[in-house]
Amino acid sequence: MTEAMGMRAHRVQRAERRAARLLHVAAPAGAEPIAVTLRRNPRARRLMLSIDPSDSCPALVIPPFVSVGEAQAFLDSRRDWLIRRLAALPARIAFTHGAMIPFRGATLSLCHRPDRRGAPWQEGDVLVVTGDARHLARRTTDWLKRRAMEDFAARAAAKAALLDHRAPRVAVRDPKRQWGSCSNDGTLRLSWRLILAPEQVIDYVVAHEVAHLSEMNHGRAFWAIVARLTPHMATARIWLRRHGAGLLRYG
Repeated sequence: MTEAMGMRAHRVQRAERRAARLLHVAAPAGAEPIAVTLRRNPRARRLMLSIDPSDSCPALVIPPFVSVGEAQAFLDSRRDWLIRRLAALPARIAFTHGAMIPFRGATLSLCHRPDRRGAPWQEGDVLVVTGDARHLARRTTDWLKRRAMEDFAARAAAKAALLDHRAPRVAVRDPKRQWGSCSNDGTLRLSWRLILAPEQVIDYVVAHEVAHLSEMNHGRAFWAIVARLTPHMATARIWLRRHGAGLLRYG
């Protein structure tokens, strides 16, 4: 950044310190304006417009030297794109009685039994959840997280053994922008939502993170290890590109 750009960025930041964090774009006739969250990132070098598929909320990241007025003009120029992308998002699927939930390549029907007590259980292709309706979504999510933890930990241990590593510690999280990660201490953190994906997708993501126990990079040696740990690398990566965002719509 040049000195002139740096001075301009400082003036813009000072002038906009109290500015609203929401901008709005005109929606189709009869609809409410589309609210867009404005986020200023000192490391950004260009404007980046995205939509969080988990809640359909658009966000605009702007560099420090871009003014709110310039950001608004950018949004207005992308109005048609934004409207099309929002319309194309799949509907959110709440964990309510009768909901159909993908599970390891199959589908579970959610059955609420308020007259019963105890932990949720699976009967064939039905997931039975008891208790108060107010806790149905949370208890369903908790059950899925437990199944995810069991599945991922077992897969990770088996794949780590193939590389002569000890079984790694596994944790399940709910990130919005990555399916898994491997920390420097060897802990694997995986999205619980992968349990909603087909088996081959789960297998690939676990293999990907286990491979980082040997190669903390994405070089040629790393990808060779992933290919050794799973036969599903190519098909799983395609599935995630096409359908992964849809997993964020559940719950």
